[in-house]
This record gives sequence, structure tokens and C-alpha cells, in this order.
Amino acid sequence: MVTNAIEISQALLVDVARLAIWLILLTVIFVPLERWFALRAPPCKRRILPDLGLYFLNSLLPAAVLSIPMAAVAEIATRLTPSAYVLAVDRLPFALRLLLGLIVAEIGTYWAHRWTHVSPFLWQFHAVHHAPDHVDWLINTRAHPFDIVFTRLCGLVPLYILGLGSAHGGGHGQMLPVYITLFGTVWAFFIHANIGWRLGIVERLVATPAFHHWHHTNDEHRDHNFAALIPLLDRLFGTYYLPKHWPPCYGVDATLPESTTRQLLEPMGFIKAVPRAPTGEAEAG
Repeated sequence: MVTNAIEISQALLVDVARLAIWLILLTVIFVPLERWFALRAPPCKRRILPDLGLYFLNSLLPAAVLSIPMAAVAEIATRLTPSAYVLAVDRLPFALRLLLGLIVAEIGTYWAHRWTHVSPFLWQFHAVHHAPDHVDWLINTRAHPFDIVFTRLCGLVPLYILGLGSAHGGGHGQMLPVYITLFGTVWAFFIHANIGWRLGIVERLVATPAFHHWHHTNDEHRDHNFAALIPLLDRLFGTYYLPKHWPPCYGVDATLPESTTRQLLEPMGFIKAVPRAPTGEAEAG
């Protein structure tokens, strides 16, 4: 028992150290970019410490929570998937398998994200992420752990069902869900950044700060741009909106508690607003 506790503590310290290194790298990248290419001046009273706390919490807790259900999903998928299909997937070039995995995970997370704006239950958790009236790279960490678990679950489960995260492939095949999660996390910091870049045709191919900032708007164009990486999904499902100008405001209609702890511990009662209804047909910019 004591030995297990020591091993768990050591593993936790290693994870915290790894996250601290990642945080330093992200800071070195995004702080200068947001200073040199700022879209808007940062708020006078920017609360950094709660977001830093959420950075570590949301990096450690969702991964721990997901480990058991994902292991169960992987085992069930392995038992039910025909061996010929598994072998065919394992023989795919890793680059192609990774590309297919990104697309499959993106479709799952798109619908999970969209559901969080429609379901009263899910919105109460997701509102934590939308509450700030400003957007910058560190806002990516401001989220409820339940919200992250739900979204990742919807993105990862299809990978295993389709054999793309199969353990049979060994090596890179087993690590594919990890690679996809890591890439998606890093990209999420970029699209939240307070950077006034417009990237032309690139914006039609991949999610950018301009694309995602419109997702955080609190005007009549809210509830658009749910994709985390591939805007084509929003075009296909009628939720794409990307004009040439930037959103005028951010946030939610209701007022959440000032305390981050209360936002996390009172997800069923901290917000009185109902989910925001779609504002009509999507508009392409």
C-alpha cells in the first residue's frame, strides 16, 4: 500500500513537472505574440492564477478520469472488431491513419461541442469556458473538467470503435489517440490567442483565432464555429460564420460567480440562463 502511494506520488510529480515545462514553452511563445500582434488590449484586472490552476487541474484530472472508460472501450472494440478489419487498419501508413484519426476525432468533438450549447445540463458546465468577456491563449484552460471529459470522450470513442486507436498496431498505433489529444490541445491555445491575424485562404482550411473568436462572441452571431480544427464541418452542418471583421464582444448573458471554485462546484445552479438558441441560418463570410 505504501509502495503504491509512493509510486503514485512520484508519477504525479513527474506529470506536474512535465506540465510546468509545457506551460513555460507556451508562455514563451504566446506572451510575445499577444504583445506584438494584440487584437485587443488585455483587461486591467486579468486573473492569471485561477487560469493557471485550471491549467494543471484540467491537464491531470480529465486524463485520470478517462483512463478507465477508455480502457474499457478499447477492450470491447478489440473483442468485437473483425480481425481482418483490424489487420487492414494496422497496415495503413501511419500518416494516413493519423489523418483519418484527426478527422474522426474532429467530427466527434464537433457534435459534442455543439451539444454543450444545446443541452441545458451540458451548457451549465460549458458556460465556465464562455464566461470571460475577453479571449486570450490562457482562456483555453478556463473550463470545467466535466466539460473536457465529455468532449474528449466523444472524440476518442469513435477512434477505438473504428479501429484507429487499436492496440494491435503497437507502437505509433497505440499512441495515436495521445498524439491527436496533444495536437488538439496545443492548437486550442493558438485559436484562443489574442492575436489580430487574418490568414486568408488558410482560414477556410483550418481553425484560426479569427474563426474561434467568433465562437466566443456574445452578439447575434453566437453559436457558430464549433469545430476545433476543421471549419469544413461547420460549413457542412450550417454553423459557419467568418466575416472580415472581428467580434464586438465576448461572454455569456448570465453572470457567473466570481469564485472559480464555486464555478466548478456548483455546475447545476450557478447559471440561470437557458442554452442560447440558434440565431438562424448560418452565414458564410
